[in-house]
Amino acid sequence: MKPTLKDFLGLLETIAPARLAEPWDNPGLQVGSLSQKIRRVFTSLDPTLNALISAAEANAQLLFTHHPLIFKPLSRLDINSFPGDVVAEAAKRGVSIVAAHTNLDAAQGGINDILADLMGLRNVEVLKNADEMDGVGLGRIGYLPKPTGLSALARNVKKALGTQNIKVVGQRDALIHRLAVVGGSGGSLLSLAYEKGADLLLTGDVGHHVALEAKSLGIALLDGGHFHTEKTAFRVFVKNLNKVLKAKGWEVTFETDKNETDPIWIDD
Repeated sequence: MKPTLKDFLGLLETIAPARLAEPWDNPGLQVGSLSQKIRRVFTSLDPTLNALISAAEANAQLLFTHHPLIFKPLSRLDINSFPGDVVAEAAKRGVSIVAAHTNLDAAQGGINDILADLMGLRNVEVLKNADEMDGVGLGRIGYLPKPTGLSALARNVKKALGTQNIKVVGQRDALIHRLAVVGGSGGSLLSLAYEKGADLLLTGDVGHHVALEAKSLGIALLDGGHFHTEKTAFRVFVKNLNKVLKAKGWEVTFETDKNETDPIWIDD
């Protein structure tokens, strides 16, 4: 079967329903025609102009991203600046854009379930449950196979996420047994992680005041970066999605943006 964009969106809705998204979010179709036939999907964490051009050069009909291109209604479209440049180039090259964001964070088998699996967590639970829905919500919390020192755990996380840089809050020799994970920016869930007995929260975008709060509460923090905590998990999700499409008999191939990099870099 050669699916249309409408077919792809319908399948995505069964995996990561839009109702799971945060109120401020805008997942789903960003640019495109529902009747467009999809033969190749190019995936990237962010819908950048470079990603869009790479998708077109790969002869992809769809750019599938984690972060949406458009968050708020546009009052004008400047094609010389973001996001207008991406919209214009997508229309010109015939590449549709679809995003699965906080709905995929919350969904079963989504970003946070994958992060928990990458950390080897056991007895995993949802950190912040979605209203009246079991097994879905923001973040996950569970137990490491065995208590691990904070420094050793930081090294394990760097390896799992493929990053050389990680920020740490807490005593180097602290033993971590119960761990909470939130892909992207999850500092707002710190107190909830503490209330649920986490020894450590792994997330990204940890600010100064969140770090101070963690020290006050006595809970450790690992900041693996917004980009790396999501990129690694999103790539695993894409591999799983590819298997689902093949099982359905869809004639679709996937290609991952191997050139995307964290927009934030550290000067050595």
